[in-house]
Parts: sequence; structure tokens; C-alpha cells
Amino acid sequence: MLDLLKDLWSFMRVRKKFWLAPIILMLLLLGMLVVMTQGSAVAPFIYTLF
Repeated sequence: MLDLLKDLWSFMRVRKKFWLAPIILMLLLLGMLVVMTQGSAVAPFIYTLF
């Protein structure tokens, strides 16, 4: 996992694709939100957003 992050960062740095960083961050946060609320009472309200 750490190697993947290093490779991704070096790709963005070398190719000057820093605009990808906020997109990747938002996707990770959204994925964590779905996983964390999967078994809670908030889950039906989260899934209605998608």
C-alpha cells in the first residue's frame, strides 16, 4: 500500500498532475464514509445521496 502511494505521488510530481490530488482525496474520503457508516443507523441516509 505504501509503495502505491509513493508511486502515485512520484507520478503526480514528475508529470505535473497535481490537480489529481484533490480528486483522489475526495474519492478516498467518500469511500471511507460509506465503509464507516455501513452498519450504523445513518446508512440509509448516506445511501440516498447516491
